[in-house]
Amino acid sequence: MKKVMFLLAVAGMFSFAACNNATEATEQVAEEATEQVAEEATEEVVADSTVVAEEATEEVVAEETAPVAE
Repeated sequence: MKKVMFLLAVAGMFSFAACNNATEATEQVAEEATEQVAEEATEEVVADSTVVAEEATEEVVAEETAPVAE
């Protein structure tokens, strides 16, 4: 009976280790995905703000160079 209990305990430790490794792998994948989404969002915001700044600059230049009607 002691051998059976020992074998069950060893099997339990292996299954616990396997589940723990799976959890760590899942956390790592989730962290990498989060970082990738954050980088893409940052790039998109920077690109959008650059376009808005360029358009605003063009409008200001156009207003300053337009002839003033009196």
